[in-house]
Order: sequence, then structure tokens, then C-alpha cells
Amino acid sequence: MARRATLRRSVMMIVLAAATTTACITGSAPRMVGTGDVVADRQRIMRLQGEQMTDIQNKIKAGGNIEGIAGNAEVLAITSMQITSLFPEGSLTDKSNAKPEIWVRWGEFEATARNMTIWSERLRDAAKNKDQTAVADVLKDYGRVTCVSCHDTFRKPLPRS
Repeated sequence: MARRATLRRSVMMIVLAAATTTACITGSAPRMVGTGDVVADRQRIMRLQGEQMTDIQNKIKAGGNIEGIAGNAEVLAITSMQITSLFPEGSLTDKSNAKPEIWVRWGEFEATARNMTIWSERLRDAAKNKDQTAVADVLKDYGRVTCVSCHDTFRKPLPRS
């Protein structure tokens, strides 16, 4: 009886060790971020980015909570780093406003997303330093060199309401 229990424990340890080794070799399962619907997820991120820009503009118009803009700019920087992962090949659907040019000109698309990260970080740093002139200089061109440059090239025109 004791031999059987020892044998059973040994077998269980071998199975456990094999499973652990396999998990370590193959890596862990990919983490899921979002809903699993990449079109809905990217539209959500784009809405969030639009809300951040609206909040930035409202802070400027209200007389300059310059330092408060840093948090908005940080959200823009972080979300811009996720953009390319939300456009896997084959994710062009009827719900999407993306143009096929994204995948044909992938390098340019990646560069546009990186550009948004760079400009967002510039805005964040200027706001953290309470440098009103630098914030104004970044904002003067921000929309054109980030959102507009990407949307003009890679997004279908939105229907007019």
C-alpha cells in the first residue's frame, strides 16, 4: 500500500514537472486586452483620444491648466503605442472605417502611429514643465501632424450627419 502511494506521488510529480517544463518552454498564454473585437477596441481607443484632445482644448480655453494637460497627453502617448496592434491583417470589416492602404503601406502607418507618440510625449513634457509657450507650439501643429495625417491617408471619410 505504501509503495503504491509512493508510486502515485512519483507519477504525479513527473507529470507536474513535465507540465511546468512545457509551460516554461512554450511561454505563457497571451494576455487578452480589450473585448476581442479589434474593430470595436480601436474605435474605443480613437474615441478616448478624441476626448483627451477635447479636454486639452477646454483647459487651454479656460485659461490654462497647463500642468493638467500632461495627464491627457500621457493618455494620448500610451494609446498611440497600441494603435498598430489594433490593426491586424484581415481586420477590415463593414464596421471599420479603415482603408486597405493601412496594410499595403504598413511601414508608413507604423511611422504615423510612432509620430503621434513622439508628439504626445513632447506635449506631456512641455505641460509637466509648465511651459505655456512650448505647449502652444506643440498644439499648433499637433492635430495636423498626428490625427489628420493618419486619417487623411488611412481612414475612409466619415459620413456627414
